[in-house]
Amino acid sequence: MNICVYGAASDTINECFKDAAFRLGKVIAETGNTLVFGAGTTGIMGACVRGVDAAGGTSLGIAPKFFDTPGVLHPNCTEMIFTETMRERKELLEEKSDMFIMAPGGIGTLDEFFENITLRSLGRHGKKIAILNTNGFFDALLAFLKNGVEMGFIGEEVLSMCAVIREPEELKNLL
Repeated sequence: MNICVYGAASDTINECFKDAAFRLGKVIAETGNTLVFGAGTTGIMGACVRGVDAAGGTSLGIAPKFFDTPGVLHPNCTEMIFTETMRERKELLEEKSDMFIMAPGGIGTLDEFFENITLRSLGRHGKKIAILNTNGFFDALLAFLKNGVEMGFIGEEVLSMCAVIREPEELKNLL
């Protein structure tokens, strides 16, 4: 299975988030799956692919050509695909993946997550979606979504479309 992980590229985040991402990468590899990701070498993305590498797994990096500058892309992806635009990158991440995991990240991570859950709610795919809620990072977002359901803006079924895990090792139960 190809598992796409969306997450921060920032290296200024607390080490606990990088540690969880590294462990997530190890779980992905140890369960015989392939990491699909934005090919970054820093932050959550870099930690996750280093976990995959440490466990002898495979990774597919997908990045726009303008990211191909020193220190931006992970140099040891099993396979690398370059795109012209960020939009093409997102399309390939979605197309090449069988499951999506949102790890802690910023606006790009949220954009990718919301697009995938929207497409699933519209019946455009039936792929699994999970949220890695390290240290309660997404607690406020989950409360927002529950409030949206309570106020009638979001269908209740949408919340059941994504699993929430607190520890990377819980991924094994979803596979």
